[in-house]
Amino acid sequence: MLSQKPQSNLNLLLISLTYLLYFGQLGVLVPYLGVFLDGRGFTSEQIGELFALITVARILGPNLWASMADKSGKGLGILRLGSLLTFGTFCLVFVVDSFWGLTLGFALMMMFWTAILPQLEVLTLNCVDSDATRYSRIRLWGSIGFIILTVIAGKAIDMFSSEAPIYVSAGVLAVLFISTLLINEPQAKPAKDKNTGSIWHKAKTPTFLMFILSAILLQVSFGTYYGFFALYARDLGYSGQATGFFIGLGVAAEIVIFLLAGRLISIFGIKWILVISIFLTALRWLLLGTVAEFLWVIIISQLLHAFSFGMTHAASVKFIHHYFGKAFQSRGQALYISIGFGVGGAIGNYISGQLWLQGAGSQQAFLFSAVIALISMLSLLLVRSKNMSASA
Repeated sequence: MLSQKPQSNLNLLLISLTYLLYFGQLGVLVPYLGVFLDGRGFTSEQIGELFALITVARILGPNLWASMADKSGKGLGILRLGSLLTFGTFCLVFVVDSFWGLTLGFALMMMFWTAILPQLEVLTLNCVDSDATRYSRIRLWGSIGFIILTVIAGKAIDMFSSEAPIYVSAGVLAVLFISTLLINEPQAKPAKDKNTGSIWHKAKTPTFLMFILSAILLQVSFGTYYGFFALYARDLGYSGQATGFFIGLGVAAEIVIFLLAGRLISIFGIKWILVISIFLTALRWLLLGTVAEFLWVIIISQLLHAFSFGMTHAASVKFIHHYFGKAFQSRGQALYISIGFGVGGAIGNYISGQLWLQGAGSQQAFLFSAVIALISMLSLLLVRSKNMSASA
């Protein structure tokens, strides 16, 4: 038993590193993919359409991989395979340049990318026995990685060109795959949930349907930010490095909230954490759309990322993990990611691309996001708090 604890600690350290690399990669691509595509001559409509098309891969991918993981019991193997194929397909970006070529390359990458996070979340929650506080402390390393790689990529754009993010991404993805090879799966524990029926028995309930509707709408509201914030900051006169610091500030606030997430969820409950966080998200988009010319407004809006993503994600993952139980935990996380992030992300990316108009429609795009976030919040008010508690 004495030798198992250091091994367990090493495993948690490797999982933390994997979170750092996974979200570090998002810190490169999410803010700067629009800058990269703009540098290759794409219009805002094309950027929005490409974002929407590749996001569609997030709808089918997670459920396919999670079903394989739950049925085979080899979630770690799926995690490793997804990491390898993500790196391989991403490298297509170095040999193709057309709209459809890049769309296909990024869509294939996204299909395999979706194999990673659901398995990593399940692996982590099993390693920490579903302890929200311990989970948050490990997950915060993803936020640290996001900050580090966002700042590095922003500086690289200033020093080199808009092509810099794809080189940084390729290196991060290669190291990510290596890190997954070093992780060990925790010893399996007997499942308390003996239900071997269909996952749809739980997914068709009013509680889950309203939760997933809210998640979809929240991700629709993020479309403008994910697709165009870096271009927006550039149009406001900020450098790539300054944009990296803005994004890093938001994720730094996210780190703080992750440290407090477990305690806050236990005090306020999952429903009210989500309601408050999504309301603050609507306020965030309103500020960006109306008074973003002031530096202090951008700073406040980025600090609100702690709630927009940090608290909503921590609360949602905890809800899904307990709501679906041991038998369906991978597929439950996959449903959340594929439907919430996939459907919501695709719709949000497409609409924001149509509204943006090379920056002329920036205010309308952010106001649209604010309204959608408010609707997301209102949908959760129809759910009873006890139905979303960890013990439900």
